[in-house]
Amino acid sequence: MSPTFNNILSSLQRSGTFINPLIAALTIGGQQLFSSFTFSCPCQVGKNFCYGSAFLLIPALILLIAGYALRSQTWTITSEYCCGCAPPCCQTSPLERKLACLRFFSITGRALVAPLTWLAVTLLTGTYYECAASEFTSVDHYPAFDNISASKREEILAGFPCCRAAPSDVILVRDEVALLHRYQSQMLGWILITLAIITVLVSCCLARCCSPLTSLQHHYRTTYLHNERELFEQAADQHSKLLIMQRIKKLFGFIPGSENVKHIRIPSCQDWREILIPSLLCMGNDLQGYYSFLGDRVDEDNEEGKSEGIELKP
Repeated sequence: MSPTFNNILSSLQRSGTFINPLIAALTIGGQQLFSSFTFSCPCQVGKNFCYGSAFLLIPALILLIAGYALRSQTWTITSEYCCGCAPPCCQTSPLERKLACLRFFSITGRALVAPLTWLAVTLLTGTYYECAASEFTSVDHYPAFDNISASKREEILAGFPCCRAAPSDVILVRDEVALLHRYQSQMLGWILITLAIITVLVSCCLARCCSPLTSLQHHYRTTYLHNERELFEQAADQHSKLLIMQRIKKLFGFIPGSENVKHIRIPSCQDWREILIPSLLCMGNDLQGYYSFLGDRVDEDNEEGKSEGIELKP
């Protein structure tokens, strides 16, 4: 791909213009497949409401939790505030508190895309709502139900979503009730979509109004954080490879890919015992934490590194 296209794609990903519609489209497709293969209303008294409500709400809750869990910023914030090796908490400035709130609202907004899409699509379709609401329909004004007992009436109403065989006058009532439920469900769906759009618009306006940053500063901060993460990952990848090669060379006497292997070191039984259990990071007051299975064994010959750091050589 051309550099221009890559820049446009990267910009869309940072702004959410590309990600949010993609999440919504995947949710719609998943909902259609999910409904086609798994949903079947039981059409029994006392079960329709629980079954329909479960299919309506539980997937939305799962998508909300997944939306938080799949956001890298969620784990970044968790690590920053819960890491045991972090310095003691200092007094947070008002600027830091505002930026933290903005980050939280940004994560929440992205996490709500999938569950709101699920609820809107299922309500517009009306299948789940029709199943859940079938038992609570008022049919007192229909003459066909005048001479039917309450228990029998509930049984007939619960069977409406399954289109069971019934007298002609009951079939007419069933069709009207189905249209009523479809009307109610779709109205709720459009109300939800309208409220979501208004909430997003108002939230974006309030976020920009309450933000301590100007528009250019916000754009620069977003770009800075993206580049910081990208460059950090590249540097961490290179640093870890160099560090591992250094430690493997100290343990075995050479590194993989070496053409001239002059010295081969045979690890002793003590060496193998000491690298079986990985050392933990940032333990106690150590200035330099261990990062791998080889940490305890390799750092014995590098005591001065605790104060001066490790000199990495590929």
